[in-house]
Amino acid sequence: MAKRFLLLLPLLSSILLLAVSVTAYSTTTPYQGYKPEKFTHLHFYFHDVITGDKPTAIKVAEARRTNSLNVNFGVIMIADDPLTEGPDPSSKEVGRAQGMYASTAMKDIVFTMVFNYVFTAGEFNGSTIAVYGRNDIFSKVRELPIIGGTGAFRFARGYALPKTYKIVGLDAVVEYNVFIWH
Repeated sequence: MAKRFLLLLPLLSSILLLAVSVTAYSTTTPYQGYKPEKFTHLHFYFHDVITGDKPTAIKVAEARRTNSLNVNFGVIMIADDPLTEGPDPSSKEVGRAQGMYASTAMKDIVFTMVFNYVFTAGEFNGSTIAVYGRNDIFSKVRELPIIGGTGAFRFARGYALPKTYKIVGLDAVVEYNVFIWH
């Protein structure tokens, strides 16, 4: 029996060590710098410029069959679009929408959006929010989830309500109302 115990000793030691390690790893400690949660509403305009001499969004990929479909399924765009206080492109810039969107529906014009909205002015200068979701651009108002952020928006969650303000050719101005818990 003592021989069996000696054979099981390394196994029992490993189990004990694992239990101690898991307990030490799972200890909850307060995040330094964490402040009580607050709610912020932001309002701005997103300018997606595809045409002209200074586009802010460019096509980087296209599926072979895309040319035969009316919805441009498979097109991927990379963007660094200005975010402004008003709908006019010359209004004060408050940030940039940096990321990509892809045409992901075969029967409609629907984009999957993957963006960081980087704020460059005002109270939230240097902070970002991460937006990821489905954007059915012909719906009057859409809803996109906010899945994170940095700076003032660390631990952010919420949603954005984009609403098309104006389309000229392929260029669009989109009004955004954003609701963030952080």
